[in-house]
Amino acid sequence: MKRRGFTLVELLVVIAVLAILAGLLLPALASARNKARKVECLSNLRQLVLASTAYSNEFDGAYMPCARWESDPVVYWWGANDEQTDYEAGFIYDYIGMRPNAVHSVFDCPAQPWGSYTPQGAAQAPTSTYGYNGYYLCPGATPGWAWTIGDEPWKSVADVDEPHELIVFADALLVWSDDMATNSALLDPPYIFSGNGWIENEYPTTCFRHSEQAAAGFADGHVASRTLEGGSYTSRRFRVGSVGAHNDPHYVPDWQGWQ
Repeated sequence: MKRRGFTLVELLVVIAVLAILAGLLLPALASARNKARKVECLSNLRQLVLASTAYSNEFDGAYMPCARWESDPVVYWWGANDEQTDYEAGFIYDYIGMRPNAVHSVFDCPAQPWGSYTPQGAAQAPTSTYGYNGYYLCPGATPGWAWTIGDEPWKSVADVDEPHELIVFADALLVWSDDMATNSALLDPPYIFSGNGWIENEYPTTCFRHSEQAAAGFADGHVASRTLEGGSYTSRRFRVGSVGAHNDPHYVPDWQGWQ
């Protein structure tokens, strides 16, 4: 008995149905992938916050420095970057429960893939896409800012009045122009201190890379995603800005009292 084949019309109908199903499923798959990346990112931040807390416990409650630049190469909170990335030199390496590698590590947000930004440092290799709030926690040991804010006191755990509001680590990216962004291991606030008081920061570094949300780790140990919450983007393309319009309560809660 001769089998009947598909007609052209039937074949086109099948293709159209498959295209419709693909159109329905792909957004759901993309959403699931983005949610998985955010979960992984929050897990990374939880490890970083717990590691920094463990560091503080060994140093009379004092928060770790953002960097030590008297060494060669300069050592940052995450490690060093000279000929290659050296995470073991970092201040919290010994407190992290997993061994990081050069591309996919606890220091890298999975939603900011390697190659999507210009790397800082001599090695031009992955370092960290999370920013540490050294501006508030260790003013005199924060590169780029220490010369203007170095007289402010180094903070300890006991100095933080609202630890559930203070961001210690968060998604970060530094945008220099409409087409250039670099990784940033500093969490710079929406206002910076100058010789004449506080001025609006043209280059804040909080990155809202998770569907308009930034993942953050707080001083009390919890992690959460935050939206702009009244803040604004300085770079809409790279989704960089600040959580809230002012430094308090997330970045520099006592900023109005700085001299």
